[in-house]
Amino acid sequence: MASIDEIREARLKKLQKLRELGFNPYPIESKQDKTLLEVSQEFDELSKESKDLYLVGRILGVRGQGKIIFFDLDDGTGKFQALLKKGEPTKEEDFDMFNELFDIGDFIEIRGTLFLTKQNEKTMLVESLRMLSKSLRPLPEKWHGLSDIEERFRKRFLDILSNPEVKERFILRTKIVSEIRKILDEKGFLEVETPVLQPLYGGASAEPFTTHHNALDKDFYLRISDELYLKRLLTGGFSKVYEIARDFRNEGIDTTHNPEFTMLEFYEAYSDAKKQRAFVEKMIRRLASLAPECKVDFEKPFTVKKYADIITEETGTKNPFSLPPKELDEMFKKIRPKIIDPTFVVDYPVDMLPLTKRKDDDVGVVDAFQLYAGGIELVKAFSELNDPLDQRERFEKQEKNKKAGDTEAQVLDEDFLEAMEYGIPPAGGVGIGIDRLVMLLTNVSNIKEVILFPTLKPKK
Repeated sequence: MASIDEIREARLKKLQKLRELGFNPYPIESKQDKTLLEVSQEFDELSKESKDLYLVGRILGVRGQGKIIFFDLDDGTGKFQALLKKGEPTKEEDFDMFNELFDIGDFIEIRGTLFLTKQNEKTMLVESLRMLSKSLRPLPEKWHGLSDIEERFRKRFLDILSNPEVKERFILRTKIVSEIRKILDEKGFLEVETPVLQPLYGGASAEPFTTHHNALDKDFYLRISDELYLKRLLTGGFSKVYEIARDFRNEGIDTTHNPEFTMLEFYEAYSDAKKQRAFVEKMIRRLASLAPECKVDFEKPFTVKKYADIITEETGTKNPFSLPPKELDEMFKKIRPKIIDPTFVVDYPVDMLPLTKRKDDDVGVVDAFQLYAGGIELVKAFSELNDPLDQRERFEKQEKNKKAGDTEAQVLDEDFLEAMEYGIPPAGGVGIGIDRLVMLLTNVSNIKEVILFPTLKPKK
């Protein structure tokens, strides 16, 4: 079997030959009367018209011998079969050029008429053709057989091309994001954009990425969350806002974490965690309807359980809130994989969620919930803290934790506190991890499977 280098060298010679014959292997314009999907759907009507059509696509398979060649074309909307018959009607020079200079992987334009073969296969009988883009490397024949799974993620373009289920997964992801926008737009939310470069990072407990702005000679942070900016907009008079944001957290990479990820955050004035919990349940159920193959049952009512009760049930710890927040969090992480059915976990200790309003009947607990399903965290939401004095006190406590070595503690943001002092209405805020949601709905266990170009360790 020829090596990739040998194949590439042979294709370079074909490329040169095309140019010597007077053909541009990479022309600007191409002619396309119908997509291949449209041709398949409208075949009966189009074939009766007996008119010449121009189709385009990539050659994916070639079969035949002598004066007859069948090949498959793919334009991204679907596949379609074409037939070359030397001299009848395919021009001999076009037939010979295809046979000698065209390869699987090349993008081409064909002109011809439609007919049904004896096996009732929809086919175009090609009269003429031309090269649109000459490929220099061979497509993988069996991408599933790669021993290095990460190569699929490094060369996602080949992964999508070779594995239809991967392509369908990302198409579904787009449909899910579109449906999210539709749901929020229907409810009167306004989609906005907030800064990615921030002078202070905030809105979550995480380490940031740092960058430098040369003109200002100042360090900035890539956002870890858009929460504090969205809540500023509540002060400004917007009552319902949302953003589908790219966030960045300087953390480890594992099956549910990627340093660059997509979050949906939305905030609604005059709402609270309980109201948002009902809305989130309806939203997730509606999104799950787009993925009928999902193994998690979102149809039945979601369970509601207290954070402390879950820890006590699973570990026997009688007074969980007496433990330090970090230790408590680590304990819950071990329990989390057991939560398969959709479950709202509520009533977290104050120190774990410093931007959340305390419960009226228990000031040591905040009015918040997180949604877990399939063993992963999908949603974090709360009744937003709008008391500027309480918020300052919590920020100051976070600052002490940071000085004591907690690298993920939140920073004190004076600009945000000033905005709060102008008044923020009571509000319910929700954050949903898009990547994890798509993971769950498409039955994959690695976040890299739902991010087109995930962060990977560089090759040596």
